[in-house]
Amino acid sequence: MTQQVISILGSTGSVGTQSLSLIAAHPDKFRVYALTAHRQVDKLAEQVMAFHPEVVVVGSPEAARQLLGIIGTSKTEVRVGPQGLESVAVAHEVSTVIAGIVGAAGLRPILAAARAGKRILLANKEPLVMTGQLLMDAVKQGGALLMPVDSEHNAIFQCAGGLEAKHVQRITLTASGGPFRTFSHDQLKNVTAEQAIKHPTWSMGRKISVDSAALMNKGLEVIEACYLFNMPAAQVDVVVHPQSIVHALVEYADGSTLAHLGTPDMRTPIAHALAWPERMEAPVKRLNLTELSHLSFEEPDTSRFPCLKLAYEALKTGGTAPAILNAANEVAVEAFLEGYISFTDIPATISEVLSQCEIGPADTIERVLRADGMARSIAAELIQILA
Repeated sequence: MTQQVISILGSTGSVGTQSLSLIAAHPDKFRVYALTAHRQVDKLAEQVMAFHPEVVVVGSPEAARQLLGIIGTSKTEVRVGPQGLESVAVAHEVSTVIAGIVGAAGLRPILAAARAGKRILLANKEPLVMTGQLLMDAVKQGGALLMPVDSEHNAIFQCAGGLEAKHVQRITLTASGGPFRTFSHDQLKNVTAEQAIKHPTWSMGRKISVDSAALMNKGLEVIEACYLFNMPAAQVDVVVHPQSIVHALVEYADGSTLAHLGTPDMRTPIAHALAWPERMEAPVKRLNLTELSHLSFEEPDTSRFPCLKLAYEALKTGGTAPAILNAANEVAVEAFLEGYISFTDIPATISEVLSQCEIGPADTIERVLRADGMARSIAAELIQILA
């Protein structure tokens, strides 16, 4: 296995830190070229000291000054802002880009990495949700390799034998159901941010935890799966599986169904994507079937969790609708975390933004970003009224 030279976009987040733990365990296989973070300067400084990257990227000049004040005369170059992100995504030294930036900030660097023919380990949902076929075309044109890191999509990749899902008739994504799976409509109105971020099986960031609790995370994954594996929405299902042991199922034309099982640990799909087409050791708990009391599966209740239905509708509408859905969700989730709106206001806000926004083709990055900005503006206005 040739040593991979890696840029990690979002190195201080959950995917970034877990990727670095695997990289540290296999120094013969991987070398870190660049690390990036928006504002977690102290954590980034620790990573710089441990991995000695050639470049780091931060979100602002102030963050750069703070970082330099900590790392001192380090040989690591400090860059700032979106141009810095793109530069480390396309650097000729880099073979692999790990995309772990939450939100729309990772859009341009991932498109740039695709056009530059990089091996891309895609963990953040926004690039595919927002740009869809635009990103898949860039991957094809640039000769890039797109490896899904989301546990569900990585499971599909393994069961389907790659992105060319030949003879696949149906894909099923599993959802844990989150901490509010059994809550009534009335109970959901009063849940708190502290409750929402306590995921029952996975360790995730605050925003993704809320998405999971609302089933929006699964809706965004459905959109991703349709583009990644070239599947129509009617052939991508979601089932609620509270144990989070089965990550995805792939049904073939002959009636066979392959399921991917494993303990809920993001280091498993990250290790697979890093090492593919080989395999490497990952320090995760091994699955012991005799310790499992049962595995259960339920239909998702879209009356209590309408975000999943909204995602399917946006996918069916196409164009910039998924980008609008994503932007409205980001604004609404942030407002919920800050205490301005209730949990049930999240889907209500998204639905209203989708109804007010003009939907057009998502054939250029500029059009996608205009739709994103419009959706954020309308969502902010609606939240001001609710607050």
